[in-house]
Amino acid sequence: LFLSPSAVAVKQRAMSQKKIFLVIIAISTVSLLLHHGGHFSWPMEAFHLGCPSLRSHPATGLKPKSTNVAFLKTHKTASTTMQNLLFRFAERNNLTVALPVQACSHQFCYPRVFTSHFVHPHTMPPNIITSHMRFNKAELQRLMPNDTIYVTILREPGSMFESLFSYYNQYCQSFKRVPNGSLEAFLEEPWRYYRPDEKDSMYARNTLTFDLGGDKDRPATDVAYARAFVAEVDRVFSLVMIAEYFDESLVLLRHLLSWDLDDILYVKLNMRTLSSKRSLSPGLPSKIRAWNSLDARLYDHFNASLWRQLSALGPACVAREVRLLRRAQDRLMKSCFGEQMPLLRSASQIKNKDLRPWQPIGKVDIVGYDLPVNLSHGFSSQSQELCLKLIMPEVQYTRVLLRSQSLNYRRNYQLRSPQQPRTLQQPIRTVLPRHQGEIKNCWILNLAIHFDQD
Repeated sequence: LFLSPSAVAVKQRAMSQKKIFLVIIAISTVSLLLHHGGHFSWPMEAFHLGCPSLRSHPATGLKPKSTNVAFLKTHKTASTTMQNLLFRFAERNNLTVALPVQACSHQFCYPRVFTSHFVHPHTMPPNIITSHMRFNKAELQRLMPNDTIYVTILREPGSMFESLFSYYNQYCQSFKRVPNGSLEAFLEEPWRYYRPDEKDSMYARNTLTFDLGGDKDRPATDVAYARAFVAEVDRVFSLVMIAEYFDESLVLLRHLLSWDLDDILYVKLNMRTLSSKRSLSPGLPSKIRAWNSLDARLYDHFNASLWRQLSALGPACVAREVRLLRRAQDRLMKSCFGEQMPLLRSASQIKNKDLRPWQPIGKVDIVGYDLPVNLSHGFSSQSQELCLKLIMPEVQYTRVLLRSQSLNYRRNYQLRSPQQPRTLQQPIRTVLPRHQGEIKNCWILNLAIHFDQD
C-alpha cells in the first residue's frame, strides 16, 4: 500500500512526461487547424486527411499550397467543372488568372496554337491558366512561373466521341455531311466525310491529341510517334486526371498541390439532358477507338497511370477522402439550395441570365442551375457569391473574372505611377489575328461553339 521514495519519484516523472506529451499534442492540434486557414466547417475530418502522400511529394500540411497551376482544358472531359473549381480557388486566394483577349472570346483563339499574345494584358503575370487552348509547352513555360504544375484531363474515347458528334453536329463539316446525322454511318466510312485540313476537323478525329499539341492525323501504324507523344505528355504533366474517376482524380490533385478539402469542392456543370445522349450500339466503341487511335492510346496509358498513383496513395485512404469530399459537397449544396437538392433546368427555365448555359444549335440541350429566390435570407453577401460562382457557366464567369482583374490592374497601375504623364499611359493594344479572314473565323468559331463535359 505504501510506495518507497524512489518509486514515488519514478511515478512523478511518468506523470510529468505524460503532461508534456499532452501539451505537445494540443500544440500540434492548434497548429494543424491554423495551417488549414481556420476552416472549422469540418474540423474533425482534417485529422482523417493525413493519408500517406505520394512518394514524390511531401505529406499534405507540411508545405504551403501550390498556387501556380496550368490546367489544359480539353473538350468533353468535365474540364468546365475543373475550370470553375480553379477560378474559385484563384479568387479565394487573390491569384491572377490568365484570360483571353476579347478577340479570342472565352478561349485562347482555339484552334490556333497558343501564344502569349492571346492573353489579356490585364491578367498578367498569371498564377493560373485554364481556358481552352491548343497546347504549346514552350510558350506556356515562358508565360507561367517556373514552379508551375501542369495538369490535364482525359475521357474514355467512346463516350467522348459520341459527345463530340452530338454536340458539334451542326458546326463540324465532317459531321454535317453525314446523312441523318448518323454516328454509325460516319464510323462505317469516316474518310468519306472527314476532311483533315478543314478548320473544324479537330472535333472529328483525335481531339485530345490535337488539344495536347499533337498531330491528330498521324497514321495509326506510326507506333514510334504515338509512343514518343505519350511519353512527352507524361513528362510535362504532373497529373493527368480521368473524367470517369473525377473524384479519385481530385484526391490526387489535392495531394499534389497540398490543397484543403474545401479547395476541391465542385458542382457538375454543362451537362446534356438524357434525351440528348445516345447509347453506343455493339461494335461502335471499337470503331471509335480505331478511328481515334492516338486518343485511345493516351487514355489507356494515363488511365493505368492514375490507378498506379491511387494504389501508391492507398485504396483505403482514397476511399476515405472521396467519402469526405462527397459529404462536404452535400453540405455545401444544401447550404446553397436548401434541403432539396437543386434540379437541373434548361436554359429557358433559369431566371438569372448569368446562370444560363450557352445552347448549341440542334437537338442538344445543355442544362444548368438556378439559385433559390430566398437565398439572401440569412445569407451573407460572401456566402451568396460563393453559391452563385459555384454554378456559374464558363462564359459568364470568364467575363466576371476579367472585369474584376481589369479593375485591380488599373487600380494597381495608378498606385505604381501616380505622377506619370498622360502620354506614357498608352492604350491597351489587343493583338488580333493577322488577316481579316482570320479575325472573322476566330469570332465565328468562339461565338458559335461552347464546351461541356458531355
